[in-house]
Amino acid sequence: MASRKALATLVTAAALVASPALAGAASAAAEPAQAARLQQRVDTYLATHPGTHQLSANKIAIPGGSLTLSAPGSNVAALACSSGHLCIQDGTGEKYDYYYCGLYNFDGIGDGTFNNNQTSGTVARFYNSDGSLRWTNTAKDTGTASWSPVYKIRPC
Repeated sequence: MASRKALATLVTAAALVASPALAGAASAAAEPAQAARLQQRVDTYLATHPGTHQLSANKIAIPGGSLTLSAPGSNVAALACSSGHLCIQDGTGEKYDYYYCGLYNFDGIGDGTFNNNQTSGTVARFYNSDGSLRWTNTAKDTGTASWSPVYKIRPC
């Protein structure tokens, strides 16, 4: 009986030691697949949005700023925003960072957040699909919004 208990303890210990190694191997095997899925999303965006180009694995230059695609399996972090920028995170975790004035098409969807960290008093405007003004926000401010009905943005 003592030997069965010792064997069970040994098997349990071996399983505990092997679990991180096996999980690491599974994670390492999943990384190329995740990178391929991310690149496919980048390629699709670039193909459907003329005037954009890839800056890094998950970052795209868009008119007026940049778009950071959320990596597969990544957690949504708090929305940081540089001084002078209007930053948006949509319901899928995509991050838009606008730092040039102008009128830009917007593809964000779902409920998300914004950080209007532009010069105090700068008004950001958000437009419906028909071009009518949906709402405005005056810097410096943060909040939540439903991005699905927003089709165009004028950061300043």
